[in-house]
Amino acid sequence: MKKFKILLGASAIAVAGFFMVAADHIDAPAVAGGTSDITDFYAFQGQNEDNIAFVANVQGLISPGASGTAAFDENVLVEINIDTDGDAIEDMVIQAIPRNGKMYVFGPFASNSTSLNSTVNDAATRTVVDITPYGDAAITATSADGVMAFAGTRDDPFFFDFARFTQILTPGDDDGDGMEEAGFLPAGSGEGFASDTFAGTNVMSIVVEVPKSMIGGTGNINTWVETKSK
Repeated sequence: MKKFKILLGASAIAVAGFFMVAADHIDAPAVAGGTSDITDFYAFQGQNEDNIAFVANVQGLISPGASGTAAFDENVLVEINIDTDGDAIEDMVIQAIPRNGKMYVFGPFASNSTSLNSTVNDAATRTVVDITPYGDAAITATSADGVMAFAGTRDDPFFFDFARFTQILTPGDDDGDGMEEAGFLPAGSGEGFASDTFAGTNVMSIVVEVPKSMIGGTGNINTWVETKSK
C-alpha cells in the first residue's frame, strides 16, 4: 500500500445548491509552481440538479507552449473531502490519481481517518477516464453508479487582477496620480478596467460529478481539497 503525505489544503467552501470557489495560485512556498500546487477548487450543482460537481485544478500558469507536455504527476494524490454534517470533519472522500494516461477516481466513500497521511482506496468503487490530450475535445467517463469524471488541460477559469490587488495592499499612491488606490477595477477592456492576470494560461483540471444521494442527499455540504505526495 502506498502512503501519501499532505502537501497543501485549499480553503474549505460551503455548497448549498449554488456555485462556490476557492483559489490559491502559487501562494504556498513549499509547492508553488509544482505538480501538487492547487490553483482553484470549485463545487456547484450540476446541470442535473440531483448532482454536485467538484473541480480541482492544479499546476497553474501553464503557458500554451508548454501545455502539450504538461501532465499530471503519478506521485500526487488529489483528495476531495466532504463534510455532510457541519462539524468540519470529512465524512466522505473522493480520491483521484493518474496512472498510465488515465485518471482513476475512487469514491465517494466513507472516511475512516482524519490523518494527514492517506492510502489510495483501491477497494472503493472507481471511475476510470482517459486523460484528455491538450487541444482535444473533452473525454469523459461515467460509472455504473452515476459518477462522471474528466481530467486534462484546460484554460484557467479564474479571473483575478493581481497587479491591482498588489496596489490595494500597498499603502500610498502607487500609480503617481496623487490618490491612494481605492478598490478593484470594473470588468471591461482598456485603461481603467481590470486586467486578468491568468488570461491565456492553463491548468491541469480534474472534474468529478456525483449524485447527491451518494454524499448525504441534500447537497448542503462543506468541502475542501488536498494534494498529497509519496
